[in-house]
Amino acid sequence: MEKKPVLLAVDDDLQVLGAIDRDLRSEFRRDYRVLRASSGAEALDTLRELKRREEPLALILADQRMPGMEGVELLEQARAIYPDAKRVLLTAYADTEAAIRAINNARLDHYLLKPWDPPQELLYPTLHDLLAAWQAQYRPRFQGVRVIGFQWSPLSHDLKDFLAGYMVAFQWLDYETNPEARLLLATTAFTSADLPVAISADGTVLARPGRAALVEKMGLPSQPSQALYDVVVVGAGPSGLASAVYGASEGLKTLIIERQAPGGQAGTSSRIENYLGFPTGLSGAELAHRAWTQAVRLGAEFLPEEVTDLCVQDGYKVLTLSNGTEVKTRAVVLTTGVSYRTLEVPGIDQLTGAGVYYGAARTEARSCDQQDVYIVGGGNSAGQAAMYLASYARRVCIVIRGESLAASMSAYLIEQIAQTPNIEILPFSQVREVRGQDHLQEVVLEVRGQPEVRPARALFVFIGARPSTEWVCNTVLCDGKGYLLTGRDLMTDPRYATAWKRDREPYLLETCVPGIFAAGDSRAGAMARVASAVGEGSMAIKFVHQYLDE
Repeated sequence: MEKKPVLLAVDDDLQVLGAIDRDLRSEFRRDYRVLRASSGAEALDTLRELKRREEPLALILADQRMPGMEGVELLEQARAIYPDAKRVLLTAYADTEAAIRAINNARLDHYLLKPWDPPQELLYPTLHDLLAAWQAQYRPRFQGVRVIGFQWSPLSHDLKDFLAGYMVAFQWLDYETNPEARLLLATTAFTSADLPVAISADGTVLARPGRAALVEKMGLPSQPSQALYDVVVVGAGPSGLASAVYGASEGLKTLIIERQAPGGQAGTSSRIENYLGFPTGLSGAELAHRAWTQAVRLGAEFLPEEVTDLCVQDGYKVLTLSNGTEVKTRAVVLTTGVSYRTLEVPGIDQLTGAGVYYGAARTEARSCDQQDVYIVGGGNSAGQAAMYLASYARRVCIVIRGESLAASMSAYLIEQIAQTPNIEILPFSQVREVRGQDHLQEVVLEVRGQPEVRPARALFVFIGARPSTEWVCNTVLCDGKGYLLTGRDLMTDPRYATAWKRDREPYLLETCVPGIFAAGDSRAGAMARVASAVGEGSMAIKFVHQYLDE
């Protein structure tokens, strides 16, 4: 709900202040909120608090003769906090000349004489005119989380990505280029050394907020609510979310644990156009948020934590979280997904998060306006990112080692890219180096064997994936690349006879540990498509039921 603009009355005489407050409320309370202060210092504190909470100030009416700070001085300082608010000086007849000088020198909007009785003739007409002028130029402020930071700070990038991943609406204020950022930061107890700073809609200020503080502020649980679950799903990509939806809908006590944000790698896709039932496509974030909301509505519990270990005790599976908490469950579905491989070139470590990004990094797209950006990789994720970035950047260059995109990208994306004039394909090319002081400024390419140095605002890396299974490969069998072995792939592995101790064969998506299943991109033999991941995640619950029935 949009907040009413504020009218602030300031006078050290409490009887006069009460009269001003009464008259303002009588005439303006339907459209404005009336506040009062009995000194200049109290008024400035009120203004800073209103600014921090992003509440609009329409008018400040201050008495001239106040101890400690005169009205003119207060109104001058108020202008630095609320430059667009109307400022009115309340004065006695003897101070009229000073009031006129203040209008000229301090650029006040008006002065009013005491007493103003009757207000219908001596107060309200003037204030109505001033407020009408203010309303004509007033634009409601953003209502939500505001993030103040440095554009090239990896911490700022991580904070924006976290909020975007949970679809928390936020406004980005660059401290170096946005004057409002400095004004807003000045209303808090922090300085530029404390950035990034997040200010929530209720005025709470978090400096360099860690994951735990953000999770608490968003109202997400930090501890499991049950002593024992029927199934715990590790990873909230498409396959994990599908498992949670079907597990919860079929009456299983279901917990889904995700270390980053719902959606996984698919959640960063700017546009998925080949997912069944969405003829005009949808973003990965939208799909993830819909599925997350659906799972929670059906009864699944969501825990934003990282799993660091998995073991079996007396037939139960025990997962250890990064905060030391242990979660006990009858069955586990591993949907840990994959992460992009890092680009091993000089300069990359220093510039990661400051112009070099892994994945789509959609929060950085607007800052690429009319700049040149580069994408490394030729898969669907790279193509979707290119189409999205092309709406902002002057030029998007896709760097690929091969001759064309045909071997690794869907035909619909290739066709869209070909029809987008500011996307350029660089075949037989590689990135050899990235350069910049505190942020990316240049990329050094090798194009058809020849070195080229090009200016670049951003580099987005999509160069293949590695499974996020390091923490579990000592419990279940993985192939040589770290992908989880299940079903028939498990049975053909030479370690199978030693690892599998049941009379029955493993279920299709079951690992070498009975009751631990795998689905999605981290499973050996999986097809890297959203629809396939959703199908496997749904199917895994069928096998969980069969296992629990044993």
